[in-house]
Amino acid sequence: MREVCRFVRPPVQRQRAVGERYNPDVIDGATAVAIHDRLGAQLSRPRQAYRPLLVDNGIAGWVDDARAARIAAFADVFAVRHDGIAFVPTIDSAPARTAALERVARTLEAEGSLSAWRDERYAVASEFGAAPWFLLERAAARYFGIHTYAVHVNGLVRRGDEIAMWIARRSPTKAIDPGMLDNLVGGGIAHGQSIACAVLKEAWEEAGIPPDAAVTASPAGEVRVCRELADGLERETIFVYDILLASDFTPACQDGEAVEHRLVALRNAGVLIANETGPDVVTINASLVILDCLLRRGAIALDAPLRGVLEALRLAARGTVCAFDP
Repeated sequence: MREVCRFVRPPVQRQRAVGERYNPDVIDGATAVAIHDRLGAQLSRPRQAYRPLLVDNGIAGWVDDARAARIAAFADVFAVRHDGIAFVPTIDSAPARTAALERVARTLEAEGSLSAWRDERYAVASEFGAAPWFLLERAAARYFGIHTYAVHVNGLVRRGDEIAMWIARRSPTKAIDPGMLDNLVGGGIAHGQSIACAVLKEAWEEAGIPPDAAVTASPAGEVRVCRELADGLERETIFVYDILLASDFTPACQDGEAVEHRLVALRNAGVLIANETGPDVVTINASLVILDCLLRRGAIALDAPLRGVLEALRLAARGTVCAFDP
């Protein structure tokens, strides 16, 4: 797909459309507690010590002590100190950093230290859309704790006075979270790609939503993830969209990344994101996006005992990217 889409940054919040009606009491108290406990634990403050990866007086990533010790061996690329990691003085441009990191990442991948190689690069910059400090292979993003960006789309269907949500199951061959449940549409934003084009591309590839329908997806703000994982530190901003699909639409994955789709009531979407074990566990990122949707769509009663706590969790996800970021 050619990159001809206009760049649009989603607003922070989206107001409920006039005339929309929802069941105000679809999530029970026990489910709300389970959602809070699961997401609260998974999104808790990182516990390890991290060193900033510094570029031009900015922070490009965060690397834990064990990984810092490993990349210190690349003495022609990095100067590793107790208070930070910098590129050596001779590597002083975006092309030079990109080339050096490609070599480092290839070595780490050969050692089995990265997730599956994608041949897709992320732009690493001071902020989204700014001139990049360097480009980095997607598989190495968490190893270096860089800030990544993604789009997720809640696929919604009106059923009488209620709203249902399409849930996808990731392919068992996916490099990240294989076989888990996910939003209908979601994907990382690669270098040179706008948010709008990412929505159109992923909507077609993952659900068979044609461009003339995908452009009706409405921006609903953003949520942010910072969590420790086995392959490093995930720091991601997710641009969230909702799309209202026709009742007779059936998702059809075009690229093999989803192997199943199911349409569930919002109350059941809440039950799914509360699951910690079993065959129907939703990815953490998608669970946060779904929780955000449930709260915006009134699927948790205003007087529910834990609504305020869940709102606080959602608002925290709309705040800082990482607790120890400057």
